[in-house]
Amino acid sequence: MQDQTLPGTTTTSDVDRVILHVDMDCFYASCERLRAPELEGEPLVIGMGYHPGDDGGAVATASYEARAHGVHSAQPIDQALARLPRAADEPETPTGIYRPVDLEYYRVVAEAVKQLLRERADIIREVSIDEAYLDVSSQTSWGGGADAPGAFAAALQEELAAEVGVPASIGVAANMATAKIASDHDKPEGLVVVPPGEAAAFLAPLPIEDLHGIGPVSARELRERSVATVGDLAVVDPTVITRLFGTRGTELQQRARGIDPRVVEPTGAPKSLSRERSMQPTDDVASVTAAVGELAAAVADRAQQKGALYRTIGIKLVTPPFEINTRERSLGGPVDDPTLVRTVALELLEEFHGATVRKVGVRVSNLSFAPTDQADLQGWSAPTDRPERPQRRGQTSLDGFDGA
Repeated sequence: MQDQTLPGTTTTSDVDRVILHVDMDCFYASCERLRAPELEGEPLVIGMGYHPGDDGGAVATASYEARAHGVHSAQPIDQALARLPRAADEPETPTGIYRPVDLEYYRVVAEAVKQLLRERADIIREVSIDEAYLDVSSQTSWGGGADAPGAFAAALQEELAAEVGVPASIGVAANMATAKIASDHDKPEGLVVVPPGEAAAFLAPLPIEDLHGIGPVSARELRERSVATVGDLAVVDPTVITRLFGTRGTELQQRARGIDPRVVEPTGAPKSLSRERSMQPTDDVASVTAAVGELAAAVADRAQQKGALYRTIGIKLVTPPFEINTRERSLGGPVDDPTLVRTVALELLEEFHGATVRKVGVRVSNLSFAPTDQADLQGWSAPTDRPERPQRRGQTSLDGFDGA
């Protein structure tokens, strides 16, 4: 059986951590609806290797409306079409909308999601384009029961929907394995909180397949031995599990009991650092300028704390309803200069004076953590501002805006 321990994770005995697993719902379909709101509520199928009008390829994502017709991920497109025809093919029957995968665009939206998560959590481990683990133990706690962690997660969920425009399900628990299962428990847009001490009871009635690390083959082998639920696995004779899975069986049984000592560890050094602030929509230049100045100071201070030099300074502005605008300027070399961060950020902001703004951000990127001489910035204003990518409908460029 394949090892399910995430590379780079270590373990801890601390059971009072607050761990979130954030899983975007039907992410590719949600991205398509973000740029084409008329698709909301429609059976939507996103095909990998699919070309409009053809029947080749496989289903990458099916919206919940499409799933109701028997369409599911990894299904061949021709089989999906048999269950849910295109409107052009069968105008008199229930039909679906088929779109090819646009991974470049999905990554743009994913960066907006990750940026927000990084702003809200001190520790984040990105697992894939549409899911991540967050350790928010320094921002909330179980001290008052489930209310505080639940409120934290609810606010994050609402912010993702309002500011990025895509729905998410969130599981909250004291460990990674339980949080993962909790995020899957009430999709879509679910929020399930499992306080410490309640994990075993929450997990017990779930089908054995729901346990992270149990695939179809393993589930069949367990069912043949009358282990059909997570609770069954928690109490079965450990020698049975060891014979099936070796030492891996001990870890699975611990997870079934609500125990998972792994800690959330980020992968690699950050590519950028940023600070953002939401505000009531305003076109007041003084208010926006003040916010950008404060964020510039905060991000420069954060870079100093991490020992980071930067080669690029940028800003981000979000205008209603969700138009993301970014500008950045490349420098002559790596620097640590808070005054320069503020100066460049405010100069980049001048283009947007008078615009109605709902969120602003400042970022430094192209980071260097190795000891190095700073660049001579005499005449730093000479480097050109980086051109933007062509904008998509309802979504402007997020190029490089992936603050940690």
